[in-house]
Amino acid sequence: MTTSAPPLAADLVVADATLGGDIQSRKEQIALGAFIVVPFLAVLAAVPIAWGGWLSWTDLAIMAAMYWLTGHGITIGYHRLFTHKSFKPNRFVKNTLAILGSMAIQGPVVRWVADHRKHHKFSDRDGDPHSPWKYGTSLRALWKGFWHAHMMWLFDEEQTPQRKYAPDLMSDPDIVRISRGFFGFVLVSLLLPAVLGGLITWSWQGALTAFFWGSLVRVSLLHHVTWSINSICHTIGDRPFVSRDKSANVWWLAIPSMGESWHNLHHADPTCARHGVMRGQVDTSARVIWALEKVGWVHDVRWPVRDRIQSKLVVNQA
Repeated sequence: MTTSAPPLAADLVVADATLGGDIQSRKEQIALGAFIVVPFLAVLAAVPIAWGGWLSWTDLAIMAAMYWLTGHGITIGYHRLFTHKSFKPNRFVKNTLAILGSMAIQGPVVRWVADHRKHHKFSDRDGDPHSPWKYGTSLRALWKGFWHAHMMWLFDEEQTPQRKYAPDLMSDPDIVRISRGFFGFVLVSLLLPAVLGGLITWSWQGALTAFFWGSLVRVSLLHHVTWSINSICHTIGDRPFVSRDKSANVWWLAIPSMGESWHNLHHADPTCARHGVMRGQVDTSARVIWALEKVGWVHDVRWPVRDRIQSKLVVNQA
């Protein structure tokens, strides 16, 4: 009689980290729809509510701070660190970025990374989860593809296999715990602005308006800016670098996207920690990584190399 060897610790983590299956349930689709529609309705109501006096400097400060923190959790954490390994952080920075990214309410970190790695593998080809060119190049097909890339792909029943595209994260106990605690961080993200607004103003009205602006409006704005990288930045814009897809730079999205809209360079050199590599290209995500490196909290940062960047310019191709 033979006995099998006991599973390794890493194997146990992987077996315990099925953070949502490979098929999206109806219940998950309904929850996803709610997290998209409700904040968007708040954006539609924002102008009359602000006009009516239900907007204060406290609300704006809370909304801006939450947008900055959770947005950089996506751009620096989910994207440049966990997806592309653009730098190596200490454990505190790693976990903090994973938590802040979770608070952006764009899905658990393992799921997000798996989707994005698959996007890079098949960018603007069959297999890409969110290419705006999915249905063809006619105006009608592109319009349909644009909305697919922007948000409708999120409702696809077939999900990206996490074990295939993010095995490294599924063997990291810290990241597994944070991914599995995603809905807890969603609650923190939604309730924290209200708590801060109530404490600062010492009023229920302050808590309510801070929730409206710092939670609902902030989440919707960040959602649509992030999704615009998939839709707008793969449809229109400048393409100074050689890439095998239709990724493009869109300058007017640079500040709200925290540097992510310098998307053409990103697809030309995915592991580069800075996306805005040309003069005048604002990239706050790269600046934060630079500051973290200066204080010794991250290392082995993959900064752009001048010769490598020059070799990828379209004008320098033979």
